[in-house]
Amino acid sequence: MLKSNKLKTLFYTLAFSMIISTTANAATYTVTSGDSLSKVGQLFNESYYTMMINNNLSSSSISLGEKLNVPASTYTVKAGDSLYKLSKQFNTSIAWLTKVNGLGTSTIYPGQVLSAPFHYVYTQSDVDLLARLINAEAQGQPYSAQVAVGAVVLNRIKSPLFPKTITNVIYESDQFTPVSNGMINEPATTDSTNAAYAALNGDDPTYGALYYFDTSATNAWLRAKPVAITIDDMIFSY
Repeated sequence: MLKSNKLKTLFYTLAFSMIISTTANAATYTVTSGDSLSKVGQLFNESYYTMMINNNLSSSSISLGEKLNVPASTYTVKAGDSLYKLSKQFNTSIAWLTKVNGLGTSTIYPGQVLSAPFHYVYTQSDVDLLARLINAEAQGQPYSAQVAVGAVVLNRIKSPLFPKTITNVIYESDQFTPVSNGMINEPATTDSTNAAYAALNGDDPTYGALYYFDTSATNAWLRAKPVAITIDDMIFSY
């Protein structure tokens, strides 16, 4: 087990060094024929609940030509770029890039700004802070729940409703109990660190959840939110 964890840590460290520096802010997607909120959410690995929240929608209905806020990074095309090269660079498909950017041709040009899959450019201190939150919130829970806690932080960064950095999300006032009770300062375990790397590299068992609480919680506001997934004693919601 120790050897396996070391290999995981090495893999994620290498992945970290390869992350592309793109702007981690919301992009805009224009609704086309045949789109539904669920289909657009699937393009960006978001639930339609989260899409509704992020776009202040009162229903899941969308209209042709409507512009939606979506979680994506922006990339400025450089000389020598092609859709094929960018699909490999961002680990996506030419079809995805074409659809998301409304391209009628495969030709792109230097200076053109494209939407690309969301990437958060993180530092080692980000990893440590996220891992410490995961450890404090989900110690003793299944590994998938630990990854899910990390994913909630990343989902908040993608959402226009929350701050744009791991530090600011975690230390936002009255959001995470470990910040107020001091548990955030406890050192992370190997599992929580691996879970942090997994979330940072796009693993999201919750499919877009923005909140979590345990089964003993009595907060009516949290309890009323749509449930994304329940993992052991933890409930993740939109």
